[in-house]
Amino acid sequence: MYKREMIQSHNLVDTRNKTLEREINLAKNIQTALLNGEKPTLENDEVSGISIPARLIGGDYFDFYPLPNGKLRIVIGDVMGKGIPAAMLMILTRGAFRTAAESTKGPGETLTAMNNALYADLRKLNSFVTVFCADWDPILGTLSYSSAGHSLPEIIRGVKQKVEIPPVKGIMLGGLPNQTYKEEKATLVEGDLVFIYTDGIIEAVNTDGEMYKVNRLENLLKSLVTKNVQEIEQSVIEDINHFTEGLPQKDDITMVLLKIGKESTDISSYNCPLV
Repeated sequence: MYKREMIQSHNLVDTRNKTLEREINLAKNIQTALLNGEKPTLENDEVSGISIPARLIGGDYFDFYPLPNGKLRIVIGDVMGKGIPAAMLMILTRGAFRTAAESTKGPGETLTAMNNALYADLRKLNSFVTVFCADWDPILGTLSYSSAGHSLPEIIRGVKQKVEIPPVKGIMLGGLPNQTYKEEKATLVEGDLVFIYTDGIIEAVNTDGEMYKVNRLENLLKSLVTKNVQEIEQSVIEDINHFTEGLPQKDDITMVLLKIGKESTDISSYNCPLV
């Protein structure tokens, strides 16, 4: 009798574990679909993005939103924590961005609206999200940007020189209520590379305990700037893997790349709102 009950109990636990595994895999598939949906098509410029979670699912986020005025709104975010809890907050962040992008004029207003929408929930959960948001204007050749506690992108000229852009500060989403996020602007030219990323890249650690750091990333991007965004993206991933020497990934790794081409650019997308 006791043995039979033990077998039944074991079978029940096994069934529950398999159910949980299926649900986690389903959550991963949903997140992958949201992060790797159709990218906007640019006539001359190139854009790409990728996110590699440290666990089965992660808390990093990136997105593109074509605007009716011809600009492209780009966002990248990093939720505090990892795994399922972070992934759930990432979905909330995505919803807040999509809603804000439809009704705000620029990146600063977008982050202000996102913080207003997310603050109460993030405080209840004792969490926060760092976000960088930018509008690329292909007609004027300008990148307007705002930050909620997120690092600035690396911008490399086609002549392999780093571009120093004006700093912009703003507290992370969920940090304080009623925040107003300011904007700055940079002018880009043909051949420039904009590399936006989360700190899982520069904080990757090798077997000696050394971090990847910004300087290594900057030097790598200078050597790759003449390549297309897919080649650059893949080369960065390969260099991180080479640096970490097979150590398990400790944090989510996410990057967004914008490569400036010739002339003006028309943006088209499956989700572009009507004028």
